[in-house]
Amino acid sequence: MTFDALVLGAGIVGVSVAVHLQRRGMSVALVDRKSPGNETSFGNAGLIQREGVYPYAFPRDLATILRFARNRSTDVRYHPLAMGTIAPFLARYWYHSAPARHAAIARDYSTLIAHCVTEHRALIEASGAQDLLREGGWVKVFRTTAAMDAALRDAERWRTEYDVPFERLDTSRLRLEEPSLTHALVGGLRYTASDSVSDPGALVGAYARYFESLGGRVYTGDATTLRPHWSVQTEAGLIEGRRAVVALGPWAETVTRALGYRFPLAVKRGYHMHYRAQPGAALNQPVLDAEHGFLITPMTRGIRLTTGVELGLRDTPPTPTQLAAVEPLARETFPLGERVDPVPWLGRRPCTPDMKPIIGPAPHHRDLWFAFGHAHHGLTLGPVTGRLVAELMTGESPIVDPSPFRAERF
Repeated sequence: MTFDALVLGAGIVGVSVAVHLQRRGMSVALVDRKSPGNETSFGNAGLIQREGVYPYAFPRDLATILRFARNRSTDVRYHPLAMGTIAPFLARYWYHSAPARHAAIARDYSTLIAHCVTEHRALIEASGAQDLLREGGWVKVFRTTAAMDAALRDAERWRTEYDVPFERLDTSRLRLEEPSLTHALVGGLRYTASDSVSDPGALVGAYARYFESLGGRVYTGDATTLRPHWSVQTEAGLIEGRRAVVALGPWAETVTRALGYRFPLAVKRGYHMHYRAQPGAALNQPVLDAEHGFLITPMTRGIRLTTGVELGLRDTPPTPTQLAAVEPLARETFPLGERVDPVPWLGRRPCTPDMKPIIGPAPHHRDLWFAFGHAHHGLTLGPVTGRLVAELMTGESPIVDPSPFRAERF
């Protein structure tokens, strides 16, 4: 069983890479230990963030750093025992978050973000997943005018620099559109060019079925068995590929380290839980509480509550204290009913210190390609990353300049 390409990782990035390679006439095997869309891609907020031109930076002001250091913030928590391990990553993350460096990163990052909605919509139409798509954007809400004014300044800058549209929602407009939200909110901002989906895991599953309809093959297998030049063990036996793509998200480091690469990767962990809405209550779109760092959004399973960031090691057992901290705030914001899930879901976002993904050929191995490190924007950037990787692998003119995302920068 020999293929033109082995794609390791069946999250949104890996599935998108597999689709675009199969579309270009390659025979592709997609390999993961779980079925498509059942790890990191399963549990995100479902946002396709056209407004996300500035990736999430490390805070630079002392007041915010001290607030996080107390480890009681609702939007960021950390594992004290993990700090020794991840401190070098955090130091580099802080360095790259300086305003001038962050602005330069945004200029690179925005080239991918600019195509996120159009590339998703193309795959959604091809895969017949239109019922999962919500157009019209998402809303960031505020409890104080100071916080809203600061976000408004950012939104104005994004519109000027990168043509990102938004709408300002005053109190009456917000109550008209979301009457079930608390009246303690002073207003909101809606990023109108962004989309969202009602089930991210189902979306990845739909893309995977489309991949199979094109002739692609999905295998259950162990990516850590990858060997040059190139083979991997699956439940169907050993399969081989003329090329291999590592799209393993937070698990990419396990495979790349075995091949001799030392990328400065870390994870930002996060949790979600689904709830029923109380009788008569309805939520019409994703809503982010900007000052407490949680998001509520209508999903097929119920109202999904997602947390902010938990800094820790990838494989540490779940510690959902952050979910416990924001749940009462979420209940004050929207009339949530009983929990639907038996336990909170834990996901891991794969991060680089310069906030840009690693996309492109491996520096020291022929026919090996990388596509990981998308942090908070894995769902957002999956399809455009898939297209970019496929274009590079087949010698086409790439949709964006790939050089800012090359592995050699580390």
